[in-house]
Amino acid sequence: MSSRSDIERHHSTKSCRQNNRAYGICRTLVLAGICILPLSGCTSFVIGAGATAGVAALQERGFNGAVSDSAITAEIWQKFLAQDEKLFLDIEIEVVEGEVLLAGQVESTADELEAVRLSWQVDGVRSVHNEMSVGSGLSLMDNAGDLVITTKIKAALMFDGDIFAINFSIETVNGTVHLMGIAQNERERDRVIAHARETSYVKRVVSHIRLKDDANRQGA
Repeated sequence: MSSRSDIERHHSTKSCRQNNRAYGICRTLVLAGICILPLSGCTSFVIGAGATAGVAALQERGFNGAVSDSAITAEIWQKFLAQDEKLFLDIEIEVVEGEVLLAGQVESTADELEAVRLSWQVDGVRSVHNEMSVGSGLSLMDNAGDLVITTKIKAALMFDGDIFAINFSIETVNGTVHLMGIAQNERERDRVIAHARETSYVKRVVSHIRLKDDANRQGA
């Protein structure tokens, strides 16, 4: 006869699997949305494709750059999903002007190398920043904490009148904040980094922010 602790452990395991499955379904739906509306991602479901296109046009990378980056993101996600569902679920992707950021926690070095290899197969990719770590999967509590951190930083950037928040992307994995985007100048870049560092529970900040006049920018 099963003990009470065995029953509780069974229910806990089942709950985690159900939550992971739900997350996978949600992410698949988001991917489908990106494939249908390359500009939009999640935003299109809320404000519509027309408004999203307007937002893209206001970004420093411009309308065409936003289209290209969204297409690259969607194709990388598709390759991950076709290769191994774990890659699709465990890795976060940000793309700015063809620069790809891969962040997350994968199960093995082989998975890490495979993710980088697949990313380089996509047309338009100019560089790949590997910020993945190898280890056991993050808990739901860790994921929730990361989401809170990202949300706080985004809010701080939006309410800072000296920062054009629309130009920056943020990914948080296990307390490490990854920043990408295009800053108008060093002062703006430093303010973005400072907001991230000053946010509660942030362990580390990794910046891949480029300056507007950086000669290495695509089309610069």
